[in-house]
Amino acid sequence: MEGMAAPPAPPRPTETSGLRAGAAALLRVGPHAGAHRVALRAGVSVGVPLLVLTLTGHVSWAIYGAFGAFASVYGRDHARPERAGMQLQAGLVLTACLVLGSAVALLPGERWWMVVVGSVVAAGGTLLADALRWHPPGPLFMVFGFAAAATVPGRPHLVAVAAVVGLASAAFAVLVGSFRPWHGMAAPRLPRPDFAAALHRPGARAHLLRYLVAPLIAGGSATALGWGHPYWAMVGAVVPMAAPDALGRVVRATQRMIGTVIGLAVAALLLWGQPHGVVAVLLVALLQTAVELLIGRNYAAALVFVTPLALLMGQLARPLPVDVLLRDRAVETALGVAVAIAATLATRDRLSGLGRAGQPS
Repeated sequence: MEGMAAPPAPPRPTETSGLRAGAAALLRVGPHAGAHRVALRAGVSVGVPLLVLTLTGHVSWAIYGAFGAFASVYGRDHARPERAGMQLQAGLVLTACLVLGSAVALLPGERWWMVVVGSVVAAGGTLLADALRWHPPGPLFMVFGFAAAATVPGRPHLVAVAAVVGLASAAFAVLVGSFRPWHGMAAPRLPRPDFAAALHRPGARAHLLRYLVAPLIAGGSATALGWGHPYWAMVGAVVPMAAPDALGRVVRATQRMIGTVIGLAVAALLLWGQPHGVVAVLLVALLQTAVELLIGRNYAAALVFVTPLALLMGQLARPLPVDVLLRDRAVETALGVAVAIAATLATRDRLSGLGRAGQPS
């Protein structure tokens, strides 16, 4: 009414308040929300294919089996039909990334091709994941699977191996995720893509640009420096981008670095024991189970187990000196995280409010 004082405007969030919220998010622990069921499915989905490969004398194919099985992490909170459909799509895409990586490994200068093609996979993968509304969002497993396969010494027959082993492992993961005793299989309900919505949402162009440029810079820098695992730098640059705002990405990057440092100590204890064969596979399954118990609750805590999991899977396929492995993981993760934060600040949208930053995917 005229003559009545207008109500005071709500205070605008400041960067200081946003940073305080971000600091709190580093230590925030989300609800359990039935994570034990997801963790059990993931542990079985990853462990069984690796056990089969080990017992049949094909442990060098473990990378293809593991990344095909990572279809199991999709749709964790969805009903069985939706989960089956999402995992089926993800399994096909992950297998295609393994096949593409195995083909890139045959090219001259394959490390540089891995960086360039991997950056395109990151941008295209996030567009696909957004269009299909996958959970977890983002192209992490696509980039990781592609780049891991691209670093395996190129052999023409490995292209077919990647296809067969990846598909078989993904199919098993879908079976585990959709089967229930006395209820049978759930008929998959496939998500329908909506690329128009994904391309026209606010900030979509900056979102795709970050996914294209950050792994290109991180992986290219690691390759130019002659580091042993450039794709670890690429993954470190890609992971924070799944957060919905600038503050969330900074929080995710910080959590990745903290979790990796602690995880390296755990990895050192496990790897210096030189586990191999069935023992190593059982450790991988247990670590994958622990990751899925924590990934939705606190990302840094989950990285304590992600780090030894990644290193142990690599050792199954291609053993390297433990000290070199630990050093590479530390410096390349730090490089990737630094690039992710720089890319976020260079294309910052908002550094106010957490949005979903405290809910790692």
